Amino acid sequence: MQNTSRPNARPGQRIAGTVFLAAALTTVTACGAGTTDAGSGSGGKAGVPHIRIAVGIDAAYAPFFVADAEGLWAKHGVDVDLVQFAKGGEGVDALNAGQVQMAGNSDATTIGLLGESQDLRSLLVYEDSGKYLKVVLGPDVKSAAKIRKMAVVPGLSQLAATRFLESKGIKPDSVEFVTADPAEIPALTKKGDVDAYVLWEPWPAKGVELGERILETTGDYGFSYQHWLLSTSTWLKDNRDVAAKVAATLTEAAEKTESDPQVAAQSTKKAAKIPTDQTLTAVKEINFGVRDFTAKDLEGYDSTAQFYLDTGKVKARPDVSRTVQRGWLSDNAEGS
Repeated sequence: MQNTSRPNARPGQRIAGTVFLAAALTTVTACGAGTTDAGSGSGGKAGVPHIRIAVGIDAAYAPFFVADAEGLWAKHGVDVDLVQFAKGGEGVDALNAGQVQMAGNSDATTIGLLGESQDLRSLLVYEDSGKYLKVVLGPDVKSAAKIRKMAVVPGLSQLAATRFLESKGIKPDSVEFVTADPAEIPALTKKGDVDAYVLWEPWPAKGVELGERILETTGDYGFSYQHWLLSTSTWLKDNRDVAAKVAATLTEAAEKTESDPQVAAQSTKKAAKIPTDQTLTAVKEINFGVRDFTAKDLEGYDSTAQFYLDTGKVKARPDVSRTVQRGWLSDNAEGS
């Protein structure tokens, strides 16, 4: 994995290269990414805490890219490297391994990984949407009833696909789920290797370019997702103030994303090579905003945890109540 800086970058404005291979993560560990350094990042200012945050490579992570482009990390007193991963679950794996200190990831995918680490902590919600994930059918698939194989990414994609089939009265175990990386799925669908998928952008748009058809959004059948800001209890114990600075930065960046979509689009294009029109559409489809957890949120998380148990994805029911830190945001507001 490349962990490089842009020339003359201000603190908090460096984006590491996208991670695709697990072996590359060893480089991060060797760099001591499990610790918080005081100005140790290249270009970092002395005394400013330096951390690495795992993010994905789609427009759902726009607030992180806006924070980079607009110098908001430095404004709030933290020096950040964004480490991009092809799948959100890989970022959580890196967090569990101590290779990054924080991560952004979906609620559904994270809940499915809780059995691998009792140390994970979810601090806040920074977005939610029932429109960003879409159901895509192959060129020759005329209706949901014709689906025999669905491509899925473990976690959010698979849960959304399961709920879609249930909404159509189709038993999920009557459909073969084919696990694949997001970037592979549109091509697999075009070739007819699978009939459909449920994914976040830009993959539905890529599918349309290949002659596939968007059938509906997940919100059309009552399914939505959230993104959480994650860390670990071990790191948080000694870095509460740093986490609060990140939360304050994300709050401002999410507000900027909503109020100025053009800035969000330009920032995301520069950071993740996402076309500006896709990010502009994403801002319309996603509710960006930092907030604490609610009782309704917890009910949804419990349902997701039960899904993983009922389908045999985990041996024990994920302990969401331990991971989700309800009230953390209000208790740890910057300056409190």
